[in-house]
Amino acid sequence: MELMLERVEKQVGPQTHLYPLDLTLVPRAVTVLLGATQAGKTSLMRVMAGLDAPTKGRVVADGTDVTGRPVRERNVSMVYQQFINYPSMTVADNIASPLKLRGEKAIRERVAELAARLHIEPFLKRLPAELSGGQQQRVALARALAKRAPLMLLDEPLVNLDYKLREELREELSHLFATGDSTVVYATTEPTEALLLGGYTAVLEAGELLQSGPTAEVFHKPKSIRVARAFSDPPMNLMAGTAASLGVTLKAGVNLSVPLPPASTSALMIGVRASALRVRPRDGDVALPGHVELAEISGSDTFVHVDTAVGELVAQLTGVHQFTLGESITLYLNPSQVHVFDAAGNLLVAPSQEVR
Repeated sequence: MELMLERVEKQVGPQTHLYPLDLTLVPRAVTVLLGATQAGKTSLMRVMAGLDAPTKGRVVADGTDVTGRPVRERNVSMVYQQFINYPSMTVADNIASPLKLRGEKAIRERVAELAARLHIEPFLKRLPAELSGGQQQRVALARALAKRAPLMLLDEPLVNLDYKLREELREELSHLFATGDSTVVYATTEPTEALLLGGYTAVLEAGELLQSGPTAEVFHKPKSIRVARAFSDPPMNLMAGTAASLGVTLKAGVNLSVPLPPASTSALMIGVRASALRVRPRDGDVALPGHVELAEISGSDTFVHVDTAVGELVAQLTGVHQFTLGESITLYLNPSQVHVFDAAGNLLVAPSQEVR
């Protein structure tokens, strides 16, 4: 399905849930709606599904205006973060229900295939109430995938699952989406999830669509500080700077050799992702000495907060590292890995070199 939203907005009483936006979904591809809680992701998905009608604007599906057409008249499947299953049916019957409605053949084989991919084969004869929350969510996912609807909407479907299962299912869902015929919309608060799923990303904040496009492009070239913040975990490090003859000068006289556009404003903001900061120097790096304020280990990475002359910075280091609070440390940054924003927060320069 090709779904187009044209100047869609949504108001509920005096509150604006969605400001006017235009968005076209690429058929048979995954579009991630990325944003914090209350960014407008669920409101947008409800309009796409036909659960809510937009206050203004049009929803066009495969060239047909379906604005206001209820969800029962659309071929859409949707999975919420709060799973919904038929309590009186077994797991197998839950998954098979959309297949039976369509009168498909080889239902048992399709159910077994989806159950295997979502790791719920041992539970096919059980009722949903006999399963854990994570297992019930996988049943809801399997039923949605079984429907093979031309438009599949998933509203933070993995948020209630444990870390290990989320990681496994992200990879599996990415494969399932790539081999299916559905146009998929996937809402998440996690930038990492958007990067893993690939495809396209639309960044939302407080009901505004800030930027949309291929995921890698939006990540590497965020059009504003607002987009960069939303698409960074941990949040992007920001440092005030001024334009200089050879690039940008930060506090304490730290100079970054970054080619600026001719019409750049004198006041600038430099953005640096945590993964671009290192504790071992490389050719061309700039040294940023400071003191450790906090060190956190998360999974296989260590996040170290450092108080430097240019401000407090967070570095994401691969592996488990031990630091003592208050100890001296020097972070290193290559100027080719910084974002430069103007005084209004708009992107002027994107990194010329990817973080490695």
